[in-house]
Amino acid sequence: MTRSYVRDPASIEKLTPEQYRVTQKDGTERAFANEYWDNHEPGLYVDVVTGEPLFSSADKFESHSGWPSFTKPVDETNVVEKRDFSHLMLRTEVRSAAGDSHLGHLFKDGPKDQGGLRYCMNSAALRFVPVDRLEAEGYGEYAAQFRTEIDESTDEGATQ
Repeated sequence: MTRSYVRDPASIEKLTPEQYRVTQKDGTERAFANEYWDNHEPGLYVDVVTGEPLFSSADKFESHSGWPSFTKPVDETNVVEKRDFSHLMLRTEVRSAAGDSHLGHLFKDGPKDQGGLRYCMNSAALRFVPVDRLEAEGYGEYAAQFRTEIDESTDEGATQ
């Protein structure tokens, strides 16, 4: 199934003030005071504006930064990297491809054994879709990557 993701005025109007500030005005939410920094549920993180798939919980790691951090996007074509000279430093901004939403920044201090990258994202730019909702919400193609993760957690629970 081919799905298209588009930014439309109606989706922008539905954003909360914080989501709007972050995604449309290139804002940053406070560390440790955002919805997903400590989320450990299996699932998919999608653009809050368009719904395009961005990151998987399978690639999420604890960076101790206070924001959700990932080693890679779920589909590299869904993110765009741009040079950011704000705050008197050179950084790499990460935006969603279809929605042009500001998501966060990319740093080179992630887990070395997983490529060394840290996609440090704002929770306000994301919507989390739990594994058990992937099919119903049209993201069934991503469900397979969680089967092993779910099977392992079920096996661990059975042996305790």
